[in-house]
Amino acid sequence: MNEIFDYKSFLKLVPSKPGVYRMYDSSGTVIYVGKAKSLVNRLSSYFQKNLNSVKTAKLVSHIHHIEFTVTFSEADALILENSLIKKFKPHYNILLKDDKSYPYIILSKDRYPRVAKVRGKRSQNYEYFGPFPDSSSVKASLKLIQNIFPIRQCSDINFQSRKRPCLMYQIGKCLAPCVPGYVTDKEYTEQVNLLRLFLQGKDQTLLESIRNKMIACSEEQKYEEAAVLRDQMNALRTVQEQQVISGNSVDKIDIIGTSLIENQGCIYVLFIRRGIINGTKSFFPQVLCQETVEELLLSFIQRYYFDKSADLLPDEIIIDKELDNTQQIQDALFKTSGKHIRVAWDVRSERLNFQKLATSNSLEALKLNLAEKSTQHERIDDLEKLFHLDEGKVRRMECYDISHMMGEFTVASAVVFGREGPIPSDYRIYNIKGIKGGDDFAAMHQVLTRRFSNITDLSTLPDIVFVDGGSGQLTQAEDVIGKFIEGKKYGSWQPLVIGVAKGEGRKHGLETLIKAWTREEYHLPEESPAFLMIQHIRDESHRFAITRHRNKRSKGKITSVLLNVKGIGSVKRKNLLDYFGGFSALKSASVEEIKKVRGINSALAEKIYETIHS
Repeated sequence: MNEIFDYKSFLKLVPSKPGVYRMYDSSGTVIYVGKAKSLVNRLSSYFQKNLNSVKTAKLVSHIHHIEFTVTFSEADALILENSLIKKFKPHYNILLKDDKSYPYIILSKDRYPRVAKVRGKRSQNYEYFGPFPDSSSVKASLKLIQNIFPIRQCSDINFQSRKRPCLMYQIGKCLAPCVPGYVTDKEYTEQVNLLRLFLQGKDQTLLESIRNKMIACSEEQKYEEAAVLRDQMNALRTVQEQQVISGNSVDKIDIIGTSLIENQGCIYVLFIRRGIINGTKSFFPQVLCQETVEELLLSFIQRYYFDKSADLLPDEIIIDKELDNTQQIQDALFKTSGKHIRVAWDVRSERLNFQKLATSNSLEALKLNLAEKSTQHERIDDLEKLFHLDEGKVRRMECYDISHMMGEFTVASAVVFGREGPIPSDYRIYNIKGIKGGDDFAAMHQVLTRRFSNITDLSTLPDIVFVDGGSGQLTQAEDVIGKFIEGKKYGSWQPLVIGVAKGEGRKHGLETLIKAWTREEYHLPEESPAFLMIQHIRDESHRFAITRHRNKRSKGKITSVLLNVKGIGSVKRKNLLDYFGGFSALKSASVEEIKKVRGINSALAEKIYETIHS
């Protein structure tokens, strides 16, 4: 039991009211946030003589003091608990990592609207439909739309530069509004209105509208148009037949399946939209203190739904475990979003089948995740044995790679792996400046110097540093990191530094590993777990560097080309960059499109166009 914290005296002051409590360690860091219907009953349970959970006992051993906040109701406690967990990110709470913005399908408000996928900030130039759970569900929807509604999906730049219809028109999937004379404004607007009904989920209204138009065309002896409408109607009926929740009056349903194995949890969500599965998503929350699958489920609902706006929330949430506070959850959801959302457990017929499906998928996803983690741990264990490191020593690995194009636009990438795999939030790109073009050694020296010169959080220091390259790049790493080790800048920190030299003929799988300072070489078989680990982190470093380098190179092309145009200064170059984003987009733009950029008049637009195409 914690000797520092006088829990007996503290518990005498705790009321029997709903509220939220915060546990602190000796450094003043919040290590756990919890909520309770009765604060005194819940907090007393932590200080029993025989605690069932080893993790709870460990948590209690670190408690220095506890603070609590009384709330009006349990629903208020749920909301406050969620807010504090997201604020403090306590070590012993279930944490959910999902901060990506949701994708939408949009209809632009142009003369000839286009349909496309977007993320991020909303614009007044679009009508939004969604959100969708992931990009794959948006792509599937756009493909379906393309097969039913001949609305353009091309970019505005391509649309404005067309002189003749593209392939989409030839195969009957676009009306070619880009070229005059192929479709009237009225015909195109009619198709846009039908698509809008489809995206709004008004399928019956949509079918009725198409049927009426088909009959009208038939009566006017416009048989070809009637046949097109007939095919469109049949395609829509085929889609409707896929709807599996019969008699469903709810537009948006999320169905949650949960699993827990050895304190590793999985939440699997089926997103049902307009009666069909519109997407799925698996979450693997960090489980450190809570022991039951019901607590895992409740924590997920709080983290995932409580901070979302009403348009992002479903109309109904179906869970696969019975919770004793579903009414409080519904009250909290209404308070945070202003939307009434039903939370159900005891469901029947199709909903029950989906509930079982979500639970089954949750278990399978968890087994797969555990297997992948086991493989990852096996690879790191083999790496530790290979380099004679203490078991469990490797917690963080970093890999550095240099990328450039004929000596121009040099960038360096740093990717990070932990024992569980990649840590994308810690990836970094460094723009290399002030060196001779193509000097990879100087670039490596610069990036390592910048990375390790001023570390404030010692937990981010790597145990292994991989340098992509041979002896030259490794020499730079020895020089930079060696100075920090000799000067004991970060205490006893002394990472293993490995150069990954390309094999004969630069063939994949023939790489040589070179250990810094000793220059000992390792040639591992391709099936070696340690080699597969190094290959994974090196390939990820390549991918990250090349992606960022291409973006920089594209912008650099615009800048270098525009330097030859008289009358274009830094401000106008920036305006062109902001407008087009890349060289290929500018090259395919017409003079009229270039004129739309702020500060570019007709004469200047023609000069830019001539320079690019000369």
